[in-house]
Amino acid sequence: MDAAELQAFLARAFPDAPPPYLVEDAAPWGVRLRLPITSLHARPGGTVSGPALMALADSAAWLAVLAQIGPVALAVTTSLHIDFLRKPALVDVVGEGRLLKLGKSLAVVDVAMRSDGHDDLVAKAQVTYSIPPR
Repeated sequence: MDAAELQAFLARAFPDAPPPYLVEDAAPWGVRLRLPITSLHARPGGTVSGPALMALADSAAWLAVLAQIGPVALAVTTSLHIDFLRKPALVDVVGEGRLLKLGKSLAVVDVAMRSDGHDDLVAKAQVTYSIPPR
């Protein structure tokens, strides 16, 4: 699936509350998502909340898998490990999910997250997805 197909899939899969992510790129290596930051993502101290970053990591991993296997909505997270590396600014966060392994029943994705316009990582996650039998 390409970026436009993934964006359309999100709208169809969640018609009552589409996720806030913008799919910027989808390729064999994985996907790049943008989370437009609003006051809903802020936490005291002027930073992006940890749960917002975890949701971005999970979504980037899920879409990286779907970009390769197609619209399998029931692929589910089995593991998510995240390291918060530095305080993100209250600007859009870009997450790149790179496929490390894509097997028949499991996929492992590395997700690197940066504040828009910055080179340093704000968080890094490794996510494992269970792929249902076809």
